[in-house]
Amino acid sequence: MYIENTLISKILVLDDGLAHFDRLKTFCEDNGIVGIRPQHGGRDAVMAILKSNVDLGGITLYEHYGSKASGIDLAREIHALRPELPIFLRRDVLASVAGLEEKDAAMFRCAYTLNDLQVLRATLDDSIFNRIYPNDLVRGISEMTSASLAALFRNCDITVEAPYLVKDRVIYGEVCTLISVESSWCRGYMMLQATELTLLDLVRRGAGADGEEMTFRDLNNVLGEATNLVWGSFKNRYVGPDDSKNALMQTQVPIVINHHRRFISFGSDAPQLCLKYTLRERTDSGMEPAAILQRFVFNLSWDPEEFKENTTVEALVETGELELF
Repeated sequence: MYIENTLISKILVLDDGLAHFDRLKTFCEDNGIVGIRPQHGGRDAVMAILKSNVDLGGITLYEHYGSKASGIDLAREIHALRPELPIFLRRDVLASVAGLEEKDAAMFRCAYTLNDLQVLRATLDDSIFNRIYPNDLVRGISEMTSASLAALFRNCDITVEAPYLVKDRVIYGEVCTLISVESSWCRGYMMLQATELTLLDLVRRGAGADGEEMTFRDLNNVLGEATNLVWGSFKNRYVGPDDSKNALMQTQVPIVINHHRRFISFGSDAPQLCLKYTLRERTDSGMEPAAILQRFVFNLSWDPEEFKENTTVEALVETGELELF
């Protein structure tokens, strides 16, 4: 199972207490956290990050970040812009939200001090690392998606980063596909997301001279085909023949999409499984690599204890139930 620190999460670290930097860095490394910090301090830099395509699991904020008073003020702006992101407040003395106004206190998932980081560790477990993803499932998703992309982008090498959990609802790029995922142990959606121009350039180059006439519609078709290939592999590997028999009788929830804000909500605050695939052209063209983000949102049903992989011909040969002739 993916437990403890095997799955990672990206946390925005808003803390200018340089004397404590090493301690916070060590804590992140020991607890499956990839800490990222603004290159330049201040409200504008923080807001720019939150309005970008960066996938985040949460934010840790020093109560005096920037100045003696601005930490809580900044938290108000962050919470108004990205209320789905948990905020963990670092304080100098009190490991609680005592002394804050009730409305302000409600913004924070916990308050902690450097004297007792176990408070932060426990809250991270409850708010981000509270969903178990089986090792075999995550590994299988990575393998089948890489194979599907390699079949469509034959001129590219495919690499995949370590899987991570996100709590935000930001849509990456301009192109997004969405397909329903149904089985006896999970129900939800898979998304593939990409930046249009970078990926379209790869599609055109892969098609040769004729690719110059390709438009965004051709890219939509390619990404749609990739989605179908991955879902087909997922069904063959993890979905039994009778798993989706009663799908029409099951509960559904509305999906909310705000294109202007690049925001999508599936009606659940459970952490989503995210994998990032990078496509690099094999020829030394100097062309910028393209990224495809994959998210699994099991918002309707999730029972990892019932997860199982379908029996393959190869497995039956190994156990002696079948033989090759």
